[in-house]
Amino acid sequence: MSVGATGSAVSKILLATDGSASAKEAESFALMMAAAYDARLDALSVLEFEPGRDLEYDVNRRYLEDRRREIREQGAALIQRAEAAGVKIERHESVGIPSREIIALAERSRHDLVVVGTHGRTGFEHVLIGSTAERVVRGAPCPVATVRGSRAAGREPSAARTTETGNGLRALLVAVDFSDCGRSAVEYAVQLADRFGSEVTLLHVAEPVAYGLDFTLGHALTGQAFRKQCEESMAQLAGLFSGRGLSARHEVRSGIPGDVIRLVAQERGSDAIVMGTHGRRGWSQLRFGSVAEAVIRYADCPVFTVRSPKFKPAT
Repeated sequence: MSVGATGSAVSKILLATDGSASAKEAESFALMMAAAYDARLDALSVLEFEPGRDLEYDVNRRYLEDRRREIREQGAALIQRAEAAGVKIERHESVGIPSREIIALAERSRHDLVVVGTHGRTGFEHVLIGSTAERVVRGAPCPVATVRGSRAAGREPSAARTTETGNGLRALLVAVDFSDCGRSAVEYAVQLADRFGSEVTLLHVAEPVAYGLDFTLGHALTGQAFRKQCEESMAQLAGLFSGRGLSARHEVRSGIPGDVIRLVAQERGSDAIVMGTHGRRGWSQLRFGSVAEAVIRYADCPVFTVRSPKFKPAT
């Protein structure tokens, strides 16, 4: 188990993988995280099968046997990669609904992080595109890192984040909305940056406001005051990083949050995005609504989602 300067321990990481070619990037990311924290990696493969179906029915039985053979072959290759990276790994198999199985194992084994790959058209019912994504992020008892496959994103894999050893998170983008969950995301980012020596960008996106015919100069002045207040609050949050000798900049932009977050991540060459979910204040529909969902679906880099009070900051 590895304990960072923040006092936070990361000893168990759960990787959910179907062994497909598109899942390899998520596997590499999980191996990188496990190597960085000297953590044990549990790799879960779910044989997707709806409850109520007869497992002994000949067609179903043969399907499960074929899939089990495939994932065990793929699992053997993953074990070799883990051993080469010096990562302790244990494989797990289950039959059922992927999101339920992922959450159940994370709860039973008290994992500190869940890593899941998303690649669109195969495996895990379009994992992290649709209901499975919402259920994993909403239900996991710890932060979740979603890794979108390069093929789905139409790009080449990032060497920084797919390396299985060494520093894989050189640049972090932290989305801030001033909610309780947003604060938890910042605290989680402090721990990541402390571990990896990351350069951090704190970003708040002010949503556009539709003014009516009664718009006056007072409205504009109010908006300016709000922006100034945001800048001051962001500077205070940046102090959490600089106080630990970490590099952190902050900025406030206007626009549609999900779009702006992805744009800034591209501009900064971010290796990962950190953001909160289930906030009761802040961006509209942040309870895994339009903002978090849009970022997870379309971001070009992994996204750490943190929700309160499940994440317990260092003491």
